[in-house]
Amino acid sequence: MRYLKEHPLLLLTLICIAIFTAHLDALWVNIMEARNFVTAREMLQDSNWLLTTLNGEPRYQKPPLPTWLSAGSAFLFGIKSVFAMRIPAAIITIVLIRISYTFTKKLTGNIRYAFISSLILATSFFIVFSGRNGQWDIFTHGFMMAAIYQFYLFFSTPEKKYQRMLLAALFFGCSFMSKGPVSLYALLLPFLIAYGFVFKFKKGTKSVLPLLLFLVVSLLLSGWWHIYTYLLDPQQVIATTTKETTNWTSYNVRPFYYYWSFFIQSGIWCIPAFISLLYPYLKNKVFFKKGYQFTLLWTLCSVFLLSVIPEKKSRYLLPVLIPLALNTGFYIEYLFRKFKDLKEKRETIPVYFNFGIIAFIGIATPVLGYIFLKNTPTTPWIWLIVLSIVLCSIGVLIFSQLKKKNIITVTYLTVAFIVSAICFGMPLATSTLVNEEYRSFTELKTWQDKTAISVYEFTYFTPEIIWDYGHTIPVIKKEDSIQIPKTNTFGVLVGKEDRTLFETTFKDYQKKKITRYDINPYPTDSKKHKTRLWRDLFLVSTK
Repeated sequence: MRYLKEHPLLLLTLICIAIFTAHLDALWVNIMEARNFVTAREMLQDSNWLLTTLNGEPRYQKPPLPTWLSAGSAFLFGIKSVFAMRIPAAIITIVLIRISYTFTKKLTGNIRYAFISSLILATSFFIVFSGRNGQWDIFTHGFMMAAIYQFYLFFSTPEKKYQRMLLAALFFGCSFMSKGPVSLYALLLPFLIAYGFVFKFKKGTKSVLPLLLFLVVSLLLSGWWHIYTYLLDPQQVIATTTKETTNWTSYNVRPFYYYWSFFIQSGIWCIPAFISLLYPYLKNKVFFKKGYQFTLLWTLCSVFLLSVIPEKKSRYLLPVLIPLALNTGFYIEYLFRKFKDLKEKRETIPVYFNFGIIAFIGIATPVLGYIFLKNTPTTPWIWLIVLSIVLCSIGVLIFSQLKKKNIITVTYLTVAFIVSAICFGMPLATSTLVNEEYRSFTELKTWQDKTAISVYEFTYFTPEIIWDYGHTIPVIKKEDSIQIPKTNTFGVLVGKEDRTLFETTFKDYQKKKITRYDINPYPTDSKKHKTRLWRDLFLVSTK
């Protein structure tokens, strides 16, 4: 234990491994993940690593680097493994948090602050979600944070300027090849604005040639795949680009202030995160005022720039949580030093309230767990018992330490709360399968292999179904064209909304319903039951 205290980066890494890798395959694959997983799987199945596909159709919306990493992982651990598909995101998240620690340690010279802010980042709600989820957002921001660290070294130290910019270009290219210019706009640009305003680029402005090197290399690394796809499939690339750019102004359009509650995305740290934004209150309390000004401005610039774009989604706030965690760290570090001496209720009550809620949830876990899971048929009760004992104990300890005003211990207990909730709570996710009519599409693949009958989707495909099935499923109706199979007998998967059109299209054919496949975890009478996750299988044959 003493060794870990003396090596905070190792301790941080072990905590991150627990948070981001424990029971990584416990949750259901969502639609965003399914798209990415299917694309990675088709890379392996079709040996097509450059012209990416989804259910056999071109998919150029996202650059392929995360898909390559997931495909490589699937090659090592199994093409059907959810763990294999998710582990690259977990690894890049751990790397991101380690970079955050190293960056803040260099910036402030304060190891305790670096450790605190990195723990906050590692346990922020949407960081935890993204790091345990097979979406590509965490990749682009993880690589960009690595580039930002090299930029910081470039601006702050006179040594190795060409090396710094070459590495920055490499990481920038990886970021761009993960999800385009998203992180350039939402993370790097706000960093440059904030750093330039606070620290004035004192040592980096005269180094033109290294910056030119960065520009050239980053453009080459970022652009080659887009040029390649355009040269080989220009029509589809133009169509994809047009659709994506149109979405920025017409899809999920929200008001300018939609992101202003961004601090809530930090989860258990939302109240400290909000307080850390109160500059007049905190400016003379932090140990490093310029550093605090920098992280605050970085956070606010990121939120502002994201708010300008009409298209808004909650997950787009992910890059904001990085500087926000660093900013929150300044407030928590202040509490570490001064909380025992604080007398004013306006300073102490928010602290008691924030950590008191966490403690209450921990103590209430046995009751809450029983209420939510008592009617589920497959609840692994041993995990609920272990979870209840651990979280209840942590909750009691938090209350006890709050009473003594030992905020350092309270903070670390809060981190332990998150780690325990994941390690002992994630196995309970399997108990959410309460749909008695659940039937996997893998059974359809087995039936198809036995009968040698081809199966088609009727009007559209659902990524989760394709992932569950294990292979591509051709679609009969695409936009205004219908391509009816030429074989005498074939299977057609029909959704609820397409039943009438199906009957009309195949009015001259014999049709027999074979069965229904349903991968909804929730029963048919539940509001969470989604029609797009089930299909009726019809056997269609010529008369």
